[in-house]
Amino acid sequence: MNRRKFLQSISTAVIVLNSKSVFATDLSAFENKKPVLRFAIASDIHFGQPKTPYQEMLDTALSHIKSVHGQDPFAFCVFNGDLVHDDISHIPTLKSTFDQLPFKYFVTQGNHDTATKEEWENGWQSPLNVDHVIGNNVLLFATTSNKQGKYLPPDLDWLSKKFEEHQHAKNILLFIHIPPIKWTANGIDSPAFQELIKKQKNVKAVFHGHEHDQDGIKWKDNIPYIFDSHVGGNWGTPYRGYRIVELYKNGTILTYIMNPTEKINIAEV
Repeated sequence: MNRRKFLQSISTAVIVLNSKSVFATDLSAFENKKPVLRFAIASDIHFGQPKTPYQEMLDTALSHIKSVHGQDPFAFCVFNGDLVHDDISHIPTLKSTFDQLPFKYFVTQGNHDTATKEEWENGWQSPLNVDHVIGNNVLLFATTSNKQGKYLPPDLDWLSKKFEEHQHAKNILLFIHIPPIKWTANGIDSPAFQELIKKQKNVKAVFHGHEHDQDGIKWKDNIPYIFDSHVGGNWGTPYRGYRIVELYKNGTILTYIMNPTEKINIAEV
């Protein structure tokens, strides 16, 4: 399937501009444009959760992600927290599975990824908090929990340092599992985080998992906070899906949920 047909197969879009969301069906403006970055983001795999078909749910999600990648390739995929369910002995299995994907991937720690810094870094062979630069765009991945599974804001000292280091980047995309604004039942309220983010002129979007029943976009200080439903677990949206994100040269983001075979909740940010 070529890109034009792929976009035409999207039935309904949500256009999000200047803190507003508008549903739309015409995406012809994107047909002949190539994104600077195109990636998938999935969260809340809960691999190992008792009384759930966690292996089947993971296999289904990865099968769909790889299928879409074959039609219109991703530069990378983000698995944004709660990758395992309270048992880090499953990390080697997940890492081995992810290592076979046909694209680069990144992981963040959620509250059910009950690992110390050392356990996480040894298991995933990746820092607990990490930045990655692609051209003039910066990806920041930060933990929002700990060994005890406590709900935490990201490390603000680390974030402040990275914001300063990347102050001249065109766009910063931040990936954290737990939302640090008390919008939802399981979010937390971190005024210090909110104040720090508010000061950053190049933070393009913040991406969350954690809330399995959230698959939309919330706004604060003209920054979109974007949710992506869930891959596994025993609660949440009636479907198990993931999100696709496309960043364009002019700074526009086109994003939509795959549920997992249909495109819904598509947004231009």
